Formats: sequence, structure tokens, C-alpha cells
Amino acid sequence: MTTELGMVAWISGLTILMWLPYILAHIVNVGLIASLTYKADGTPLPFWAERAKRAHYNAIENLVPFAALVFVAHLANATNEATATAAVAYFWLRVAHYFVYVLGIPTGRTITFAGSWIAQLCIFYQIVIGF
Repeated sequence: MTTELGMVAWISGLTILMWLPYILAHIVNVGLIASLTYKADGTPLPFWAERAKRAHYNAIENLVPFAALVFVAHLANATNEATATAAVAYFWLRVAHYFVYVLGIPTGRTITFAGSWIAQLCIFYQIVIGF
């Protein structure tokens, strides 16, 4: 497996676990039984849990283009050291993005998001220069 495909697997695994903190906060907030009903959906979460939820949504939104770019690069034989480095950078920047988002560090959130976006642009560039 290439580094890029490995990073898709790792970031996918991370993304499918990101819902756990805010669901656990909801259970602590309203109780297990109430959290299983729709009645408790309007109960406010702690601020950190709301940020965790938004970070999870953002991760899902960014996973789709990242995975698509990696798959296209792989199928087009456009992978190289630059795409591997960009994929690893994307993974670690998204990990950092989640934590700075949950902790409420606005500048860190912006920097890590922008860095992961640039990593995607790098992979895209490697694809288009191959045409």
C-alpha cells in the first residue's frame, strides 16, 4: 500500500472515532436513557463538545476531497514523494486541527485548516501536471 492510501485509511479511522467525545458528553449531560431519544436532542452540550461536533463535521467535509484526490493520484500513477509528504502532512494537520478546534484555539484552527488545504492542493497539482 502506498503512503497516500495508508493516510486515507488512517484519517478515515480517526474521523470515524471523532463522534465519541461529543456523544459521551451528551450522555453525561442528559443520561443514557434520555440520550437514546429525540427529546434530549435540544439539550445544550458543553462548549468543548459543541466544538468537537463541529470539528467532526469539518473532518468529514474535508475527508471526501482528500480521499478523492489520493485515489485519482493513485489511479493516474501520479504519486511521488511530494504526494506522499502532502498526505502525511494532511493527516497530522487534521489531527492537530481536531485538538485545537476542541480546545478553542482560533489561530491554531485556522493555521491547521489552511495547512491541510495546501496539502490537498499539492496532491491536486501533482495530478494535473501529469496530464
